[in-house]
Amino acid sequence: MPEGDSVYQLSKRLQFMAGREVTHTSLRVPRFATVDFTGLTCDRVWPLGKHLFMQFGPETLHTHLKMEGTWSIHRAGTRWRKPGHTARVVLRLADKQGEIEIVGHELGLVDVFPTREYPTRMSYLGPDMLAEDFDHDEVVRRILRTPDTEIGRALLDQKNAAGIGNEYRAEICFLAGTHPARQVREVDVDKHVQLARKLMWANKDSPVRVTTGVKRAGETSYVFGRNNKPCRRCTTLIRKGFLGGEGDLERVIWWCPRCQPPAPSWHGG
Repeated sequence: MPEGDSVYQLSKRLQFMAGREVTHTSLRVPRFATVDFTGLTCDRVWPLGKHLFMQFGPETLHTHLKMEGTWSIHRAGTRWRKPGHTARVVLRLADKQGEIEIVGHELGLVDVFPTREYPTRMSYLGPDMLAEDFDHDEVVRRILRTPDTEIGRALLDQKNAAGIGNEYRAEICFLAGTHPARQVREVDVDKHVQLARKLMWANKDSPVRVTTGVKRAGETSYVFGRNNKPCRRCTTLIRKGFLGGEGDLERVIWWCPRCQPPAPSWHGG
């Protein structure tokens, strides 16, 4: 599942776009089908939480991977189609050895807006967890504004902090010894935000997301995706449940009943 570190790494891969001229544009979204960056230079590429931006002079392309999205890079003329995948963005850039194509597959969001509107449009997001000047205190302040909210929901709320996804949410709560359904008022919010920053910063340049310190396959996480497997600390079987009902992957939670005891009144799984 793409989280803030995934988009951060994607942005690093696409930095070569800066300074190159666009020679072909195809936005396969009805609303923006006539948008054409051809002849413009890509000024910059940058991430903000789970969002990716590409600036082409007066306009900015905004995309979000959601659940299924990916980007691929190819030499123009080579085959890039993926079975069962739909390309929603195709950009061709000038290169000394021939043109390069950048293709966005199955993107959950494609938007184009005037570059000058960027600060206003994205102002609803909380501080970027991977920003060099990350504002820890602001994230804590935003989470504390809703003391009755479950900490698991608060961590995923991009208006509090941009970039935390379900895997990090699960691992942060385990390391903090907190059940995800505990209310914000019951937990040490400062500790949770410190853990979030530490984990995401440690993984920002790693091809494998690791929260346990062990990179071996099957040992990279404590509770995420480990339903009915023994806790790495106490051997109690990991449980799986839901925050707010089934049907939405972001509502799935994992926890160790011994290391992260839920409130007696909780009945989510």
